[in-house]
Amino acid sequence: MDLQFIGMDPETDTDHCPTVWVDAEGGDLVLQGWKADDATESKCQETGSLPDYEAVIRIPARMVPLLRKACDDAERSALR
Repeated sequence: MDLQFIGMDPETDTDHCPTVWVDAEGGDLVLQGWKADDATESKCQETGSLPDYEAVIRIPARMVPLLRKACDDAERSALR
């Protein structure tokens, strides 16, 4: 797997912060974020169940520019 580092939350420490990568081979986005609290998870489950192998995570709004870059890079990877 070839993960391309896009960036991490500029307002948190470098040990435990939301981070974005793109899988350069398939173009998938790989996200590290804060595990959602029970209330958020419950609200998300109103639209469907949450299997044991999935998770609801939060990415702060200040990371939108990084997500845009990740989406652009992922799209380019998919076109190769």
